[in-house]
Amino acid sequence: MSRAERAVLISSILILAVCGEAFTLDAYVPTRNSRRLSTHHTHRRRLRWNPVFRPSRDSLLRQNEEIDRLDLPRIQDDAELEQLKASEDLVPIVAGETLRFDPRLDPDRRYCRPWTREFVDDLSQAFYKQFHSQIQLNSAVRTVKIQKKLRRHNRNAAPAEGEIASSHLAGVTVDLQRRGMSREQIKWMQEYMLPLKNLGLIEPEEERRQWVFHVMVSERYTDWRESQMLAGEQPAQGQTEASQTISEIE
Repeated sequence: MSRAERAVLISSILILAVCGEAFTLDAYVPTRNSRRLSTHHTHRRRLRWNPVFRPSRDSLLRQNEEIDRLDLPRIQDDAELEQLKASEDLVPIVAGETLRFDPRLDPDRRYCRPWTREFVDDLSQAFYKQFHSQIQLNSAVRTVKIQKKLRRHNRNAAPAEGEIASSHLAGVTVDLQRRGMSREQIKWMQEYMLPLKNLGLIEPEEERRQWVFHVMVSERYTDWRESQMLAGEQPAQGQTEASQTISEIE
């Protein structure tokens, strides 16, 4: 190999080495930034999920204890559902200015117990008064048959039977959409419900995967509501104490 050829070969090797370094550096920087961005997004997601009403086995047990106390049946099928509608043990939830339905919710299942409807009416009216915005109701009464079908597609759904069965089966529970609410609206909902939970009138959960407020309502809500009205107060009052408690939690 001549001296000129050796010089060309050495020059080529040097050029390839420099390009390789540049390529490696180029490839490395976006990877580092992507990892940092991913970590940042994960951290933000963790910050967002800080529920006041965290779902738990104990909560499901309390919901079922209330159903047993009231001696309410877990509705097995559509025939039993229709009987309870006919006897007015289940009443229709009415959409309007303050409340809308998820359009996917079957009209045959837009029913609940009378005291649960009172809670939904009071809450949606208070929410509308505060924000001039509707609350969306995603789910109400279910049958055991429907719950089993739901559980096949969503393993996080409560069982259809047993001591931690879904309280939707007794018609005492509704799911209210949380997704799309502002932080201010979510906090308002928490402040509204916390004193009611402390009084044993409701058992709420903030479901993470479905992004709803799952709320079981006790029959005692009716008596409490009537006592509030006789005293000249609205059911929504009493949020100041709850706000202070929530601030302490945060």
